[in-house]
Amino acid sequence: MPDSVPGDPPDGPPGGEGRFGAAGADGPGTAGAGRTGSTGTGRSGAAAFPRRPWRRPSRRALFGAVYGTVLASSLAAALDKAGVPPNPGYELLWVLVSALASAAAHAYAHAIAEPARTGGSLAHAARSLLAEWPLVAATLPTAGSLLAAQLRWWGPYTAVEAVLVLNVFTLFGLGVWAARVSGRTWRAALRTGGASMLLGLFVVAANTLIK
Repeated sequence: MPDSVPGDPPDGPPGGEGRFGAAGADGPGTAGAGRTGSTGTGRSGAAAFPRRPWRRPSRRALFGAVYGTVLASSLAAALDKAGVPPNPGYELLWVLVSALASAAAHAYAHAIAEPARTGGSLAHAARSLLAEWPLVAATLPTAGSLLAAQLRWWGPYTAVEAVLVLNVFTLFGLGVWAARVSGRTWRAALRTGGASMLLGLFVVAANTLIK
């Protein structure tokens, strides 16, 4: 007659199978499936489609953009003299010439301050000059506005006023963008944009007072 009472859980091989089998199925099996299945799939999915953060601008690119914007505003304001007939074409040429000269001077300063890289000093100077494209690009809105005035699409005084206002907001946007891609909060980014905006407002105020 068997010692076990009906209804009691069997011990021996069935119990061992239950311990190892169930534990193996519920423990390592399920956990392993979770890691390799859902968790593994999630990791591989995230790795296959990574989030692309904003690219942080280099200091040189940010310097060129801010410097070019302030330079264009200053030239437009300086060439807009009271009592002198406006000449948008003349102002346009001076804005472009000044931008190219400033870019070349800045590139030359970098080329002589840094050791020459592989490829010779001439190639290094050329690369340094090409890296100054943000400075020249920042003056193009001003040049475009003066070109529109030269083509009589609007008045020259309106062109200068529009350039000054546009460059003020451009400086604000550059400050916010640089702060955000550096990881700062929106509040800190807005403060940085406001500080950059003061550069453009200074040019506007100086232009008003000098006139």
